[in-house]
Amino acid sequence: MRAWTERLLSAVDRCKSKDTVFEVVLEAVRHLGFDHCSYALNLSLPLTSPKVVLIDNHPSDWRKRYSEAGYQSKDPVLLHGWRSSAPIVWSEALFAALPRMHAEARSFGLCEGWAQSSRTGSGTRGVLNLSRTHEALTEQELRAKEADFRWLVNVAHLALSRVLLSKPETWLMKALTAREIEVLRWIADGKTSREAGEILQISVDTVNFHVKNAMTKLDSVNKTSAVVKAALLGLLH
Repeated sequence: MRAWTERLLSAVDRCKSKDTVFEVVLEAVRHLGFDHCSYALNLSLPLTSPKVVLIDNHPSDWRKRYSEAGYQSKDPVLLHGWRSSAPIVWSEALFAALPRMHAEARSFGLCEGWAQSSRTGSGTRGVLNLSRTHEALTEQELRAKEADFRWLVNVAHLALSRVLLSKPETWLMKALTAREIEVLRWIADGKTSREAGEILQISVDTVNFHVKNAMTKLDSVNKTSAVVKAALLGLLH
């Protein structure tokens, strides 16, 4: 596992409150070249009007304007995140229905942004939204930072949902096999399923079989989430 991801996991593991977790996440966000971030957790209940918990380091005046204008219920970044786990880059097209919101956000220094949501197997979804005042995101930067973005989104969601939920989700604690742990360790080190298979001298299908089993046991919807959860639970050491 790379030093940056290890430090991130170690830091959030020691946190007991949303403020301390968010400070760790914010430090990681700045490491990736962004100034601001927000995390929104959709509690899914009550069904008629699901509650959203929002934590951010945005300028206070923008936070006030965001609340007064009722932007949370129509924010295209959040609406995308509630529907899909695909990452999204801010653009004029994204904010086409709310050009005023886009212009106001830019006036407060929230000019360029990227967001992605993560969810657990039980459906709880959180959206991590990163922004900065300058330098548009290029395809080259997105490719270079793709793995770090994906890792941070999952770490932020698991760590923040753990402290924000009034009744924390129960992480399914069926024991992982030695082979499942071994496979997850190589995935944590950035190896593909093919590379892990070559190292362990097993087929790609066998690697994916073990990953899928681990995902089921850890109540995870993708292998990154499974690796992060296993690491936070201390199962990879």
